[in-house]
Amino acid sequence: MAEDRLVCRECHRVNDPDEQNCVACGSSSLTEDWAGYVFIAHPEESQIATEMEVTEAGAYALKVR
Repeated sequence: MAEDRLVCRECHRVNDPDEQNCVACGSSSLTEDWAGYVFIAHPEESQIATEMEVTEAGAYALKVR
């Protein structure tokens, strides 16, 4: 489930709860305090990906605290 996953504070990528670093950017700044969930399949064609500055497909949090 998405609720128990950690989110990177730098790139907003959703990571598995057992990860120590973000799988996308390598940051160790992960948090459980996030809201909203979006899966971006084709970032080059997505307006949301453009707004979020996402270039890789994957699951992202919309709001990270």
